[in-house]
Amino acid sequence: MLNRKDYISDQEVKWCQGCGDFNVLKTMQSVLAKMDKTKHNTVFVSGIGCSSRFPYYMDTYGFHTIHGRAPTIATGIKSVNPELDVWVVTGDGDALSIGGNHFIHAIRRNQDIKILLFNNEIYGLTKGQYSPTSSQGCVSKSTPEGSIDYPLRPLTIAAAANASFIARTSDNDPKHMAAIFEAAANHKGCAVIEILQNCVIFNDKVHEPYNGPKQRKENLLYLEDKQPMLYGTEMALKLSGLTPEVTHSSDKSVLVHEVNSSNTSLAYMLANLSYPQHPVPVGIFHQTQRETYDQLLDKQQSKLKLKKTQLMRLLEQNSYVL
Repeated sequence: MLNRKDYISDQEVKWCQGCGDFNVLKTMQSVLAKMDKTKHNTVFVSGIGCSSRFPYYMDTYGFHTIHGRAPTIATGIKSVNPELDVWVVTGDGDALSIGGNHFIHAIRRNQDIKILLFNNEIYGLTKGQYSPTSSQGCVSKSTPEGSIDYPLRPLTIAAAANASFIARTSDNDPKHMAAIFEAAANHKGCAVIEILQNCVIFNDKVHEPYNGPKQRKENLLYLEDKQPMLYGTEMALKLSGLTPEVTHSSDKSVLVHEVNSSNTSLAYMLANLSYPQHPVPVGIFHQTQRETYDQLLDKQQSKLKLKKTQLMRLLEQNSYVL
């Protein structure tokens, strides 16, 4: 049996003191040890950014690739060796800006890879420019007067691309994060996990109003399958037509969560909720099973091999003609 220390590499961890990435790293190491995953069968693939240093600090196989292309490299690795456990580590800038198309197409293929998207709403490695997920009004080195862009919500993209596993967790809640990582590891198909992560230098406490230790009880909606969507002291969510509304927990029309819904409509709606108008959902938004890219590729290759065999037999039977 392995323990967390077995997954710690000999590389010095070069993140800023207090960075949320440390908790993610420790949690992942603990989860892999708990699940008794073999180090030689595990691969971490990253692009460019602070989070993309992750493979250096895991004593597994890993690739530190190029900006936005980690899902592409991961697709190739998994296609060549479907037995590997392949994880993609990316950030909001890496995945949703230059890597946007690669992110979308990895999801729609439903290849059996797991995508960890660290969302700190800023470009940290390049010293504090606003990112695709930065809120309107964000003052940064590239938006000194405040950003006028509408922010992207990563999990809405995952839902629109029909991801088979969609979840969100937070870097300051290791227990919850571990449960989400374990569920993703056991899922067969593409899993997308948004991690609310803190950049202590350039966007400190960006998620604090809703995920801080003193705020999370009132402002986070912990999703549980088949359970009503309750949060805070006596608050809940309901639907008014297709519009989510805050209501009292005693309301008989409180929305009930369906993890295994036949489509991603509910997940899309949940991914669009934002503080302070609504609670911020965390947990598994959606999970369903369908054939993976790897399974479909194997079927296709098996058919081609059969055709080739049949053709060779036909040629052998008629070789006298030559």
